[in-house]
Amino acid sequence: MEHRYTYADRAEFFRPSPVRSVWDVSMQPGMISFAGGNPDLSILPLDELGKAAQRIITERGTDALQYGAGAGLPSLRTKFTELMESGGVHDIDADDVMVTPGSQMGINLTTTLLCNPHDVILAEGPTYVGAIGSFLGHEADIRHVMCDDDGLVPEALIEAIQKARADGKRIAFLYTIPNFSNPTGIRLSVERRQQIVEICRTEGVQIVEDDPYGILSFDGTMLPSMRSMDDSVIYLGSVSKIFSPGLRIGWTVAPPEFHQRMLLASEASALMAGVLSQELTYEYLEHMDWRTHVQSGISRYKARAEALVAGLEETMPEGVTWTTPKGGFFTWLTLPEGTDSDEVLAKAIEKKVVFISGPGFFADGQGKRNLRLSYSRVSEDDIREGTSRLAEVLS
Repeated sequence: MEHRYTYADRAEFFRPSPVRSVWDVSMQPGMISFAGGNPDLSILPLDELGKAAQRIITERGTDALQYGAGAGLPSLRTKFTELMESGGVHDIDADDVMVTPGSQMGINLTTTLLCNPHDVILAEGPTYVGAIGSFLGHEADIRHVMCDDDGLVPEALIEAIQKARADGKRIAFLYTIPNFSNPTGIRLSVERRQQIVEICRTEGVQIVEDDPYGILSFDGTMLPSMRSMDDSVIYLGSVSKIFSPGLRIGWTVAPPEFHQRMLLASEASALMAGVLSQELTYEYLEHMDWRTHVQSGISRYKARAEALVAGLEETMPEGVTWTTPKGGFFTWLTLPEGTDSDEVLAKAIEKKVVFISGPGFFADGQGKRNLRLSYSRVSEDDIREGTSRLAEVLS
């Protein structure tokens, strides 16, 4: 029987994730995939985690498998303040932390609370595809702010704010990933963080700071968060890149009044983060040597990033440029004038190499000359071979 559905207008705004669209392709035998921004989970102490999971269920399973508090386990919220302190986010009170079912839910709930349909959301150009999807689903008017090798350009932010207001638009917030941004790998300088915080304070624009990669600095330096510069900033954190994306555990930092509203919004959607996932995350952060495991991951990501940059330097034709990451999972390529990254992707797949083309990281059709390469789960040998294959396509 054929079913006909009457969809809400907002259903038209959802679009396929460019990462998911090449998921099956990336699994093909012989394919070298620079597509997914996945952590290397081989660094984890899987035996210890297995025993911890068994112990949690055996000793306190009636609690761990039950409904839990909407704000999350108090013990885990406290651990997140310690984790943030290690990553440049200082002086956070556990009462200001709310555990969410992944940082993606934090983005979605924040947008629900702050953005009316057709409001402007300012975001770096390019920015995270999951954020774009959430913003479009809320019928937001996404306006990208220009970035350069030091990140978001303050003068461009002022111009975007003025343009939105001249158009009679309400600005919901500025969404930014200041540390090793997805997709560019760029880290926003301290000076620019201060300038952007001051601009938004003066202009009355809320900042939403998304920080899943901050602790993954290759040289160990941690820059102060924007939240540390202004306690009105809403901060989003995640264990997906340093522990497990499958557990779906993230958190937000914001004043209690905002979290009260977020709790109400969460109760109308996801209810809470899973208690078992919270318990296992707490066990990892409290009883296992997570710092050593994270450092092991950083060492691998650094070596792979260096291999990728070296491969690009050796193989790319004239006119191709790229960012040089100092942390995180990604580098961002700009192709010569007149090159279409979607067309390049189709040819690259024939050569058994896959990546994410640039337009998926914009809401307005930009990025045709760009592509994202993720090195986080690619061996150094495959990186060298993958850059060689990509160079053949571009030559």
